Amino acid sequence: MSIRALDAANAYAQSLGRTSGGPLAESGGLDAPAGSAGSAFGQMLGDMFTSAVDATKHSEVMAARSVAGKADLVDVVTAVNSAEMAVETLVAVRDRVISAYQEIMRMPI
Repeated sequence: MSIRALDAANAYAQSLGRTSGGPLAESGGLDAPAGSAGSAFGQMLGDMFTSAVDATKHSEVMAARSVAGKADLVDVVTAVNSAEMAVETLVAVRDRVISAYQEIMRMPI
């Protein structure tokens, strides 16, 4: 599945009542050009976030099917485990980014 880099950020901005042509886009915030310096890292984060959201939605669907008696327990456990791993990976990356930022801020000028 191909996912654009900042779809999650654009969806978040839209959920706040902003459109892709709003003030964030004018400042280069959400709709940064594809050749920008952080686009590869941003795309990786966007892909990871979207993957975690999709895995979580799938696990919720499988749990609902299990309650209705239409899904096998093994499929439910697999879907929930996949969602858990995706979220744990996202949290680990977030923690490393915060740690790197803090380390940079401690550097003398």
